[in-house]
Amino acid sequence: MIETLNEVLIDKEVTINKVGGEDSLKRRLLDLGFIPGAKTKCVLISPFKDPKAYSINNNIIAIRNKDARNVEVIL
Repeated sequence: MIETLNEVLIDKEVTINKVGGEDSLKRRLLDLGFIPGAKTKCVLISPFKDPKAYSINNNIIAIRNKDARNVEVIL
C-alpha cells in the first residue's frame, strides 16, 4: 500500500518509494537521506502534530507535514 510520509503512524517502519516536490525541496529531502529504497519510521510527533521526527540512516530528522507529503512510501 502506498502512502505519503506524513501519514505514517509512530513506530511503523516503511520504505521510501519516491521523492517529489519543487526542485529545492526535493534536493533537501534527498540530502537528508530520504532516498528511494531507504527504510524510515516515525519516532516522535510534536504536541501539535507538526513537525514529526523520523529515524533514517541512524539519524533523527524532523520535518514539517507539508514537506513530508512529498515523500511517497510503501508500507
